[in-house]
Amino acid sequence: MKVAIIGGTGRAGTEISAELARRGHRVTAISRHPEKAIEDAQVTAVQGDVNDPAALVEAIRGHDVVVSAVMFSDTDPESLVGVVRDSGVPRYLVVGGAGSLEVAPGVPLIATPDFPEVAKVEAGKGAVFLDYLRGVDDIDWTFLSPSAYFFVGDRKSGFRVGKDQLLVDGEGNSSISYADYAIALVDEIETPQHSRGRFTVGY
Repeated sequence: MKVAIIGGTGRAGTEISAELARRGHRVTAISRHPEKAIEDAQVTAVQGDVNDPAALVEAIRGHDVVVSAVMFSDTDPESLVGVVRDSGVPRYLVVGGAGSLEVAPGVPLIATPDFPEVAKVEAGKGAVFLDYLRGVDDIDWTFLSPSAYFFVGDRKSGFRVGKDQLLVDGEGNSSISYADYAIALVDEIETPQHSRGRFTVGY
């Protein structure tokens, strides 16, 4: 497939680019700093900015899938969904956050006492983004939330898949590496299981 990644040179975008290329898909890594894209024959780096929606539409037009891997604080859902809609790309996957995952019925992670204050703005905007997507019925979207601890690490596989509840291991830890997160996201691209919904991954 031909996949465009908005934010293709960030931590998540880089791992997703690498996983897609590893599986033989063609990748367009869109970023304000295209020189930071991974060097791979399957990856084409393109300059783009979420603050220039008209140019972004043209950058992603003609792709089979578009992935958004940008900070929620840097954009808004109406703008990005509008870009995808105007481009005609049929599938849209969003690198989500963990803050809106439930730790108990009706209790999101962001509402817990130990949730880092520094992360609350971004997590809150991620929750708003997901709520907006849940009202979108003309685009085939998927929102993939990582676990609470999202870290740079090796591909281990062996992760679990959940829906709206935070995944924790037997010791109460909630984590996933960017590399394994990328595996789960590309799996979803290749074999859709969560059309117009959110899911999560964790060890």
